[in-house]
Amino acid sequence: MPEAGASNGGGLLALVRKIAGEAQPGEQVEAYAARSKGIDVKVFGGEVESLASENVEGVGVRVVVDGRQGFAWAGSLEPDVVAETLAEARDNAGFGSPDEHLGLPDPDEAAGTGVDRPALDLWRDALLATPADDQVALALELERAVMGADPRIRGVRTVSYADGASEMALANSLGVEATARRTVCSVSALTLAGEGVGTRTGYGFSVSREPAELDLEEAASMAAERAVRLLGATQPKTRRLPVVFDPLVASSILGVISGALNGESVLKGRSMFAGAGGSRRRGRGDTPQPLGRLGEMVAGPHISIVDDPTNPEAFGAAGYDSEGVPTRPVRLIENGRLARFLHNVHTGRRSGSGTTGSAVRAGYTSTPGVGARALHFEPGSAPPEELLRRAEGGLFVQSITGLGSGASPVTGDFSVGADGLIIRDGALAEPVREVTVASTFQRMLLDLEVGNDLQWLPGGAAGITILVPEMAMSGS
Repeated sequence: MPEAGASNGGGLLALVRKIAGEAQPGEQVEAYAARSKGIDVKVFGGEVESLASENVEGVGVRVVVDGRQGFAWAGSLEPDVVAETLAEARDNAGFGSPDEHLGLPDPDEAAGTGVDRPALDLWRDALLATPADDQVALALELERAVMGADPRIRGVRTVSYADGASEMALANSLGVEATARRTVCSVSALTLAGEGVGTRTGYGFSVSREPAELDLEEAASMAAERAVRLLGATQPKTRRLPVVFDPLVASSILGVISGALNGESVLKGRSMFAGAGGSRRRGRGDTPQPLGRLGEMVAGPHISIVDDPTNPEAFGAAGYDSEGVPTRPVRLIENGRLARFLHNVHTGRRSGSGTTGSAVRAGYTSTPGVGARALHFEPGSAPPEELLRRAEGGLFVQSITGLGSGASPVTGDFSVGADGLIIRDGALAEPVREVTVASTFQRMLLDLEVGNDLQWLPGGAAGITILVPEMAMSGS
């Protein structure tokens, strides 16, 4: 069933239906077609530095035979190319490794139990109707606003406008179909602030589904403030202290945690929630599969983590996942208790727990993996100002470095570089630079407090202010 509010993708649905309909006896065939168009404008010094536009379309085909999967894709929708792609996927299936859990969802599996198909309107015609000159004007206006926001702003590294409009259609030979379309646009600036010989950078942005909803003033003030307030930063003494993480930083941290809540990672033992031993559930073929730490208290009793792609305010919102299964809110950590992992059809079958509608893919060039689309901490009751008061003498972290190497969803280790400001009298005071903050995710989840300022950001995880009552800070 096509997603509510979606078109037929300008013939995409007819195309994928035709491909899926060519399945031979004993085969399962899935076709995923997509097209997108967008623009990326960069300006500098009141002039256009670069302008790039792209129009992309293509199709990916999966063929499953006797538990062996073949895949092929092409960056064209021409009939002869599509026919070759299906033939290549069919040929590749003969070389695939057998896996009894491999297969496409059937209509009953895709329907789920008690899952309502969300009606999401994620498309704005106004985005495609916006002339290129107007898109360039938005970037130039943001640059002027940034330069006028504070006399200590010396310049910009980058100022840009970008947008994209995408459509997709999926069909498989078992009768599952889905369509979707979405638009998104953004402006962003990376500023340079200076006083004397010191220079600091700050990042600001605004994101929406159409250009008229972009807030240039907010993006400019954010970029200027985040640079200016770090001027004169020094290295503080090493000590243990409370740490408050900015919503942008908290989003990155939550993105790492999402890797530990990924069912594929758990099945491979690559998650801090995989556990060692414990309860087990039997999957297809009576193969025992680990449940990991499901049912255990892994966070404070006031902490819940949810992935809800059905929320239209989330920029990762989607009515269907990348296998045509309806999305639904998935409560992963419920009042501190580990309640669920994210699964696509394959990992859901392996674990015996079923899909959560969490298949994701990088467009038509890949097969489905597992991932979050709208992961967030359920907001608490305290505003950010209250968390700052509770963290007296602590550190407000505005930016971090080394997240990829210093934060592990497998072991739970957390040690990253940070810049920010000391918290004094409930407010942000003197800036600090080049410190390291360290703990473990296991400890942080048990202790942290969550603010009430949920912010939907680009990517799969939302931002929100969080407070960790005690962490190790290494400075001078």
